[in-house]
Amino acid sequence: MKNEELHRKKGRRAPWMKALCLSAVLFSLLPASSYATDVKNTDCKERLSYAEQRKFDYFFYEGEKLKNAGKYDAAFDMFSYCLELDSTSSAALFELSMFYIQRNRPQTAVEMLKKAVAHDGGNFTYRITLAGLYRNLGMYGEASTAYEELVKKYPAKAELNYYLADALTQEGEIGEAIKAYDALESSVGMNESLSLQKYKLYQSIDQPDSAFMEIEKLAKKYPMNARYQLLMGDLHLENDELEKALACYQKAHEIEPDDPRYIVSMANYYDAKGDKEAAENEIRVALVNTELDVDTKVAILSRYIQRLQQTQQGLEKANTLFQTLMEQHPEDTELKLMYGGLLLAQDKPDDAKFQFQLVTEMEPDNETAWQQLLNLSLKAEDIPEVIRICEKCIELFPKSPEYYFYLGIGYYQDGDYQKALDIYKEGLTVIPKENMGLISNFYGQIGDIYYQIGEKEEMYKAYDEALKYNENNVFVLNNYSYFLTLDKTNLKKAERMAAQCIKLEPDNATYLDTYAWVFFMQGNYTLAKIYIENALSKDTEKSAELVDHYGDILFMSGDKEKAIEQWKKAKEMGKVSKILDEKIEKGQYIEDPEAK
Repeated sequence: MKNEELHRKKGRRAPWMKALCLSAVLFSLLPASSYATDVKNTDCKERLSYAEQRKFDYFFYEGEKLKNAGKYDAAFDMFSYCLELDSTSSAALFELSMFYIQRNRPQTAVEMLKKAVAHDGGNFTYRITLAGLYRNLGMYGEASTAYEELVKKYPAKAELNYYLADALTQEGEIGEAIKAYDALESSVGMNESLSLQKYKLYQSIDQPDSAFMEIEKLAKKYPMNARYQLLMGDLHLENDELEKALACYQKAHEIEPDDPRYIVSMANYYDAKGDKEAAENEIRVALVNTELDVDTKVAILSRYIQRLQQTQQGLEKANTLFQTLMEQHPEDTELKLMYGGLLLAQDKPDDAKFQFQLVTEMEPDNETAWQQLLNLSLKAEDIPEVIRICEKCIELFPKSPEYYFYLGIGYYQDGDYQKALDIYKEGLTVIPKENMGLISNFYGQIGDIYYQIGEKEEMYKAYDEALKYNENNVFVLNNYSYFLTLDKTNLKKAERMAAQCIKLEPDNATYLDTYAWVFFMQGNYTLAKIYIENALSKDTEKSAELVDHYGDILFMSGDKEKAIEQWKKAKEMGKVSKILDEKIEKGQYIEDPEAK
């Protein structure tokens, strides 16, 4: 189900309670090697007087000490003051950029790092951090350019080619990525990781001969490694060279008779020959082999399932194999979790739920099983079950904020706003302080609840708190803007917030509708009409609410006849409203008193 449907408000506006990524965003900016900031502000000595330089140095070192002591807010203030003293200080820009990453404002961090690099292009740390941030933000073109410059400037740092190759791969420049891996290989020598990366890239651009050569090189270098013989066999199999494939598989079996991958490869071989019974029997014989441990059997079955998915074969044929294995190991909860996942992939939620429920009964502290049950309950819109699961999980995992979040949703949908409010406030106490995005989301939920219980002043306070932690919280910006329009207060602020929503998500019909409504309340019916029509063109859910708004805007634009058509259409689409009925009956716009 869609979460916006799960959390539907009374009245016209759905709140922004959506399924969120509840883990903190982590940026892998640098290679594994450690780095240190050059805290000496050598870049500003010619711009500052002696007294100003001393002041800068004092506050910079104070910032470093506070940061190392874990007093991050105070450290941020110190570095900000340093930047006021010298707006071109690369050291201060770099330190602040790290704080903006932690505060989930990566674009601001990018701008600061770009300035740091511009003012101190010889600083390796600044440049590689900027390149890494580009990569993590999906700005692969910028990332590859940055890494290319680093490779040229620091040719002795061969590992830079790895990051360059990764950025080029993500950018889709596969040929250039392979060249970067070749450069790295020429520096550090051939190794398994590089050859496998090149193998995958050659496969992705449909160059099986080059891919085969990479694996063949590995097989020659590591003649007693069965894996490469199996990979060569797989490549032959993909080219319908069945006899060559069989020879490779048999050689792999001679090297390592107990390798579970051999069994899967042979099953694939029989599949390719058209002998489906022999293929399945190969797996089944392995699963009933009492000399194989359960982990090996699970590995065999997992690889078989992966192969079924890759070749787009029916996953159902793995069910009987799973059941065979579970009969042998009825107490193995990992098997039940795997089987539940397989059943989900087959769109059998009830059967999957049964497996996950068994796991929670056998291992009450198995969080993975609880999370699967919660996801299924959310998808089924089973609110009582959502509440039951979350209440239990808070007992078992009291430091996990996601259960407070979804329990609040459950209480909200149940109409128990006070319980929802209490649980969100309690949840705020367990969220790590560095997870500012999640804190912002909780305050946004609290604001929505205050709206429902009619405490608008507290609602706006909660929204303000939410935006302190994440100024780009689009759900809060949208609701804040919309409620300001309903109150007919601070419409310019409402317009700025709605415009920010459109900037962040230009194709979101709900946000376009809000923007249109802000202009409507300002009396700018021309712009309101433009944005409501844009909203309707992007509306995939066919919202009667948007159609009703379109009628209101058309009426105030002077098109009475078409306005009545839209109001009737909104009613036909399922909107139930006395005001809508009255508008249709009287043929004129009537403001909804409940929307004030």
